[in-house]
Amino acid sequence: MNTKLKCLLIDDELPGLTYLKMLCEQIPELEIVKTFNDPEKLMREIPSLDFDLCITDIEMPGIDGLNLAGMLKGKMIIFITAYKHYAVDAFDIDAVDYITKPVKKERLEKAISKALEKLDRKTETKNSMQINTDKGKAILYFDTIVYIKTATIDSRDKEVLLEDGSFLVLKNINFNTLLEELPDVDFCRVNKKEIIALKRVNFFSHNEITLSERDLNDKKITFSLSETYRSDFLLKVKI
Repeated sequence: MNTKLKCLLIDDELPGLTYLKMLCEQIPELEIVKTFNDPEKLMREIPSLDFDLCITDIEMPGIDGLNLAGMLKGKMIIFITAYKHYAVDAFDIDAVDYITKPVKKERLEKAISKALEKLDRKTETKNSMQINTDKGKAILYFDTIVYIKTATIDSRDKEVLLEDGSFLVLKNINFNTLLEELPDVDFCRVNKKEIIALKRVNFFSHNEITLSERDLNDKKITFSLSETYRSDFLLKVKI
């Protein structure tokens, strides 16, 4: 299998983190993006990190592994801990796997295989999603989307501009949930309030993106590109 899992490692105890990193470096399917011994530092850097999987200890000061997993919505989690009684909580979170210390390479490889299978299922071709709108349930086809933005009237809702020029209001849904459904290579969040379809991009600069489509006044549609999401956007347009 040629798939590489982009992975974050976190353990507040440096010897444990060093050992885990050594094991992961021996598994060809893993690409270690970054290691952390402080979960709060990880959370501060999350917007700028591109990863598929987080391998985390559970018992940590401040934000423990279970709470951390709840914040990393849409990302796969493998828990590592010395305490077996956390197993039920771990699987309630839909963790890929739960490994007790001391970690053995063979056991870690088994967990990574599960993560790869889950990633393959997630990336199977999908061209639409069923979603609640202001007019009832609808099927939203990904290739018809120009952009998605926070609704003006109610920020819990999102407005979608479709390629035919019509708008669709998605009811009570957040951007994280949308990004879990949208094909990652085709869409990118560019600021706090907007997601764009990458194939609609015409021009871009350091802080602005111009789409091919025009608005009702026949002007090119533009978006601000914030620093938080700039690196992700630049990576995707270079693919």
